[in-house]
Amino acid sequence: MFAGCGSLLPLGARKKPIGANGTITFCPEARLLSHAGTTPEFVVTLNVTLMLTTVPDEGAAEKLSAGALAQRLAACVTRLGAVHSQYHWQGNVESGNEIQLLFKTSLARAAELEQFIQTQHPYETPEILSWQATASNAYGQWVNAETQRTLHV
Repeated sequence: MFAGCGSLLPLGARKKPIGANGTITFCPEARLLSHAGTTPEFVVTLNVTLMLTTVPDEGAAEKLSAGALAQRLAACVTRLGAVHSQYHWQGNVESGNEIQLLFKTSLARAAELEQFIQTQHPYETPEILSWQATASNAYGQWVNAETQRTLHV
């Protein structure tokens, strides 16, 4: 037997099979939580994209953060603080102080955010790392809502 909740899928949610009592239910990123002797319960979650980059100074951090937020490419940008990086560059081992930025965006806007960082970043070869993370339903819906494209009518 199959049951579905596909019509209830929020933007950015994925379908995943969950087995329960001989049925297979397709629900958005549900996790089955149960403890010994209790009835299992489902917790709905959403995927968001996290994108990390490093910049040389506060000015570059502010420019990238403000620009991404203004274009709704990210719902939030967290400055993780100062870091010291050592790396190979053009045949030498270099080092320098940098600021890490962590962008939170929707799956739908991730490619646009990466392109924005690539074109606006002061480095010739910027560090851009991204991965999907499971977020609570409320946080995932917030990220999706805040990164919606603005409609002009």
